[in-house]
Amino acid sequence: MSLADPLSIDIGAGAVSLPRVSVGTNQSTYMSADGNIEVVLSHRYSTRTRRVARVNVRKTAADPLFPSQNAPFTMSFYVVIDVPPVGFTATEAVNISKGLMTLLTASTNANLIKLSQGEN
Repeated sequence: MSLADPLSIDIGAGAVSLPRVSVGTNQSTYMSADGNIEVVLSHRYSTRTRRVARVNVRKTAADPLFPSQNAPFTMSFYVVIDVPPVGFTATEAVNISKGLMTLLTASTNANLIKLSQGEN
């Protein structure tokens, strides 16, 4: 079963529509019209089950070595839920995930800001 099509994501400059562009076995890809924002949702089943939500962002900015020239840059942010085949319910996985996301985003993203600046 897939998520809504299109998805909508706001990465700071307003909501961007991401229509589904690919559906495969245990994976769907959603992409912005300009191709600069991509969301990939995937599942891998083995000795452990890995569920991944990933956003990839591409932008063009001044090249630090040649400031008069622009260069492409990319970054990704992803969340992995890694569980054994038995022992944890989906509800428990959601509660643990929400707990970590709340830890990072509470107080106007204070801990997420610290993490992104290299603190631990």
